[in-house]
Amino acid sequence: MDLEKQPAAPAAAASPAELRASDADRDRIAQILGDALAEGRLTSDEHSERLDSLYAFKTVGELEGLVRDLPAPGGAHAPFATAGPTAPAGGPAETIVAVCSSSARKGRWRPGAHTRAVSVMGDINIDLTEAVFEQQVTEINVTCVLGNVEVLVPENVTLRGYGSGVLGNFEVRGESRGQSDPQAPVVIVRGFALLGNIEARPKPGARLVDLARKLRKRLDG
Repeated sequence: MDLEKQPAAPAAAASPAELRASDADRDRIAQILGDALAEGRLTSDEHSERLDSLYAFKTVGELEGLVRDLPAPGGAHAPFATAGPTAPAGGPAETIVAVCSSSARKGRWRPGAHTRAVSVMGDINIDLTEAVFEQQVTEINVTCVLGNVEVLVPENVTLRGYGSGVLGNFEVRGESRGQSDPQAPVVIVRGFALLGNIEARPKPGARLVDLARKLRKRLDG
């Protein structure tokens, strides 16, 4: 009898569709959905539904299903699972920090596709009501500890929130799809508040001009 231990068979590698989705994967899908909205391939409601699923799904295969019927950026539709990493639209993320202090972004400024806000016993105000948006989807990631972060947006944008608070508050108001403008940008606020407050809301009376028309002109060359 052979008592020697046989080596265990190697575990089968997960297929690309079963891999956990990364932030870069979600960025790429958000860009495709934003382009489809600007080009009229998706309605506002369809875009909102897929955007909600974008941050709920966990695997690459699930994300791929959201854009299976849409062309990839640049025209030809390439399989998502084999696509290489691409830089998010709008360049590198801007970081806003307030530690025992206050910081603000407001007026006529150009937010990138990604903005990080970190408040530790400080106050941060991010006012997008007069901002110049150069992309369809703008994402703000917030970490707040014993501080306060306020995000103001034009009343006709689509505002989405994904976050939580521990002995703190995370609140996104004005998410009604009926009040949003299908041609205006989408602002996503994701955050975590520990003994702090994160609030995002539209500013009454502040409206944004048609961004989709500008995006169509840029896509048409």
